[in-house]
Formats: sequence, C-alpha cells, structure tokens
Amino acid sequence: MVRAAVLPAVGAPLEIAEIDLPDPGPGQVRVRLAAAGVCHSDLSLSDGLVRVPLPAVLGHEGAGTVVAVGEGVTHVGLGAEVVLNWAPSCGSCHACSLGEVWLCANALNGAADVYARTADGADLHPGVNVAAFAEETVVSASCVLPLPEGVPLTDSALLGCAVLTGYGAVHHSAQVRPGETVAVYGVGGVGLAALQAARIAGASRIVAVDVSPAKEELARGAGATDYVVASADTAREIRALTGKQGVDVAVECVGRAATIRAAWDSTRRGGRTTVVGIGGEDQQVTFNALEIFHWGRTLAGCVYGDCDPARDLPVLAEHVRAGRLDLGAMVTERIALEGIPAAFENMLAGKGGRALVTF
Repeated sequence: MVRAAVLPAVGAPLEIAEIDLPDPGPGQVRVRLAAAGVCHSDLSLSDGLVRVPLPAVLGHEGAGTVVAVGEGVTHVGLGAEVVLNWAPSCGSCHACSLGEVWLCANALNGAADVYARTADGADLHPGVNVAAFAEETVVSASCVLPLPEGVPLTDSALLGCAVLTGYGAVHHSAQVRPGETVAVYGVGGVGLAALQAARIAGASRIVAVDVSPAKEELARGAGATDYVVASADTAREIRALTGKQGVDVAVECVGRAATIRAAWDSTRRGGRTTVVGIGGEDQQVTFNALEIFHWGRTLAGCVYGDCDPARDLPVLAEHVRAGRLDLGAMVTERIALEGIPAAFENMLAGKGGRALVTF
C-alpha cells in the first residue's frame, strides 16, 4: 500500500488515499518517486478539459529510483535513478515511422490500463501513463529513462515534461537561431523552461509576457531581457521594443485564444509563432485571409516540444551540468501530496512557477 492523490471523477476534489500497488509484471518497472511536478495539464485532466479514464492517479512529470523490475526489463536495474516518460512512443505507428515520436498514435494507450486498486478494491488508472502523484508507481519499462549522471534526482522531475516541452518548443519547433528575438507568453513551468532555452539558443532579446507583475524577477532570472504585463496592448509594446518590427519568434505557453492572437500579432513579418499551451474547444482564434498572405508568418502547434525524450534528455543533462540550465530556479514551492489542490489554485490565479511534490 502506498499513498497517492486520486481523482475520483471530473471536477471532484483530489483524495489522498492508500492504494494497493501490485508488483511489476513482465516488461514493467516499479519506481519510488523522489519528486513530481504539478503541471497545468494535470489541472486540465482534473477539470475535464483533457479526458482520461477515471478514477485515476494523476501526475505525469516525475523522477525516482527503481525498486523492482519485471521479467524482460534490461535497460534499468534496481537502484537506477530514472525520469518518467509519460508519452512513450510505440515505434510502429505512422508518426513513429516518420521519426515524429512526439505524435505517436499509441503514446497514451496505457492511460486506459488498470494499474492499481483502491483500499476497497476499486480499479485505478494511471492518469497519463505514469501516475506520479504517489509515493511509488508501476509503469511500462518504456516509460522510464535512465537519469544521466550529474543531475539532481529531485529537480530532474521537471525534465519529464516542463523542460522537454519548453526547450523543444524553442530548439525544435521554432528553431531559434543566435541573434534572433523571442517573446514567451506565460511564465509558468513551461514558460520558464522556454526562457532558459531561448537564452541557451543565443537569442539577442527575450521578452517575457505574463498577467502577473510579480513574476518579473522570476522571468528575468530565467533569461528575460524585458518583461511585459499582459494587456490589450501587449503586441504593440513588443513591437515597440523591437524597432516596430516584432519578434522573430513568439512562443505561447498559455492556451488561450487571446494570447495566441497576441503572440501572432507580436511576431514580425515572416516570423514564427509556436503554440505550446493546451486550450479548450471554446478558444477560437480567427485570422483573415489577407493578413495571412501579407504577414507571411508561420503558426505552428507543438506537442511535447517536438521532442524525442531518449535523444533530448542527455542534451538537457549536459546543459544542467554546464550551468546553462537551472532546474531549481524554476521551482517556486516544494510541497507534499496534500498541497496539490492549493498548487492547482495558484496556477488558476497565475501565481508562481513550478510546484514540486517531494517525497
């Protein structure tokens, strides 16, 4: 029996409860969690914006130590420190055959599995494959990646989602080049990673945008050269900062129609706008045909930073070891399982960066 944060139904409060976690079967690994990040996607699962089988244990951004392995598992052993990969690629679908593993058609199939049971015997699902909001979890071996040496285990939890997503949005999707200008909309966990990634890429000017004036210091610490409090004039302010041209690249990490539109409007003619934020179906963004032709901008969606975790995790680890990427600076509160609902409320209120559940 281990303690976990269980979502019993859409919109229901999380319940901290004892769950019955079985030993790993063939091709499975049991991991004792060191930490789990509280991501906005967890909130989207909780409120039903993104639907998964329920009841479930949420949490998809985690790291820990292997405590048991099932038959056939060879790439990790007992005592190995690992990062959880919530979107393992199947290697056989059309997207995987194209090398676009971040679009794997079967990546979330595991969310429908029954992986544990409540104390009274009810089936439990792993919300996004890995069920990281728990003291321990049992996952498919494809969901664990060995943690490279020299990276703190607790803070490495952020590598599982926020950092891969923010870094990938800048380096893979937008392909920021040295000397270019960048605007990042939303200074949460992913936005903070995107700011650091833009700095690593050599951007000459990095503008952070958020609704909260209180996040300016956090944004500048991550690499922002300028800070704009979001308003109806945001795009105009950003153009004024860039010689009335607009930035080369805008990265939207919020998922709202207004910020997507503002990101587009703040990008120069011929620039690139990358949308990372997950929005609802009600968030409709409109463009007219003439402006699409005239501005010649590129608008692109971005799933999981267009990342291949197996390829990109060692690269990120090298940035951490070299001091270019600061994981700890992204964490604004360290909490227990019981603190997750308050962390959700802080996200809704636009407060802080990343909350990290530590065990």
